[in-house]
Amino acid sequence: MHYMISLFMILLLLGCGSEAKKEEYNGRILLEEKCALCHNLKMPPDTYENEKAPPMMAVVFHLKDFMKINNNQDKTEKFIPFIQEYVIHPSKEKSYCDEESLRSYGVMPSQKGNVTQEELKAIAEYMYTFYDQQVYLQEMQAKAAFDALPKGEQLVRKSGCLNCHAVEKDKVGPSFENIAKSHTKNIIEVIQNGSQGKWKKFNNMMMPAFKDKFSKEELNILKEWIDDLGKIESPKPWKVKS
Repeated sequence: MHYMISLFMILLLLGCGSEAKKEEYNGRILLEEKCALCHNLKMPPDTYENEKAPPMMAVVFHLKDFMKINNNQDKTEKFIPFIQEYVIHPSKEKSYCDEESLRSYGVMPSQKGNVTQEELKAIAEYMYTFYDQQVYLQEMQAKAAFDALPKGEQLVRKSGCLNCHAVEKDKVGPSFENIAKSHTKNIIEVIQNGSQGKWKKFNNMMMPAFKDKFSKEELNILKEWIDDLGKIESPKPWKVKS
């Protein structure tokens, strides 16, 4: 009898615990489910005609700027409550949009019944963290640096070639500069079909075939870039006149 009562109490407590457990919300998934129909969620956003609403990155950057959001306390006290209130009860008076944006997009429709306050809290927290101006600036600087590279170097960086090779120094395989000095005539064949034993220092290493990895145009770009590396002379030290 005591055993049955104890078992019943355990089951009862377990049941209460499961009911009391708070549901967890994924802000990224909710943002995609609830907002992507109208807002462009990418950072940086794509550009296209007849967009229904401003890109989400622009919305968050604008809000952080005009609401003077500087830290997590401001996020908790200003940013999240604003999102929770505005999405349910939007109005021109509450909006931080400029007149031109309001003319272009209008006031967003109320999402009452489509999203809960708990979901909006998770969405707002994700928006605040993901759409970060410093991160965006760093990504744009990195992109600008990458775009400034020769097309051949862009290809080797995107394709994982630098896992085994470097531009100037030998790694698992010979550097591209050393390759340029020795095997530029058949470099396309080597890339397509792979090789082994062409380099004494790397006799035990086999380069796999990448026949289907690059297009004909890309192979020619790679060959031209490697050929150019072979033409670059090491800088000579300045001679000081006596």
